[in-house]
Amino acid sequence: MMDYITLFKDWVIALGEKHEVDPLLIGILYLVSKICFFSFLGWVIKTFRARKPILIPLLLASLSFSLPYLYLIIAGRNISVWVYVFIGLMFVYGGFSIWKKITAKPNPA
Repeated sequence: MMDYITLFKDWVIALGEKHEVDPLLIGILYLVSKICFFSFLGWVIKTFRARKPILIPLLLASLSFSLPYLYLIIAGRNISVWVYVFIGLMFVYGGFSIWKKITAKPNPA
């Protein structure tokens, strides 16, 4: 089992060197951004239900969702086209899921 973990670690490090990104940094950005995303999404829902403006919390939620992908786009080199397509689809799906969560009717239970 340790051989597989070592092979995976070596593969991730080699992939990071090939594309000139730090795998540890992108992993940390991913984890932190998801925690911030859900926090800001809660703020968006709270302000939406209070019928207050949601522009600032929504912008912060979308920024925190896209932070690791923006790092990959800005710092990455020699990245395949399918990765950019995947990132674009993630942005579209993220926007759609935020819209569905905001406009969902609360359960009166």
